[in-house]
Amino acid sequence: MNAVAQVLAVLQALTLIGVGALEAFFYRNQRFHGIFLIKPEDYQAVRLWVVNVGVENILVGLGCLLGVILLPVDETVGRTLILAVSTLHLVMGPTLAITEPKLWRGAVAEGGLGLLVIVTALAF
Repeated sequence: MNAVAQVLAVLQALTLIGVGALEAFFYRNQRFHGIFLIKPEDYQAVRLWVVNVGVENILVGLGCLLGVILLPVDETVGRTLILAVSTLHLVMGPTLAITEPKLWRGAVAEGGLGLLVIVTALAF
């Protein structure tokens, strides 16, 4: 896998880990209301889902990072991990936009980064 795709995969992994941490541990912080659209009166109701989605994003991000780390050891395994995570987020971007159109910027970032990783990995 070429260097550009690897750098984009690391960026994708770090983004997933960062957003996952915000979701899992800081969803109550009103500074992030624009990202999550969670109102204080809804914290208890959404806690179960938002914490689990956050942890899932952290783990998926770690899986992508593991893929980059494994590339020199076993390119097939590393590439598969990276492309699987990228495909997942290529699909999740439009899903986010459809389910909550107000979050279209996050949807473009999520799906767009996955698409960039896939295109650069396959094109070069």
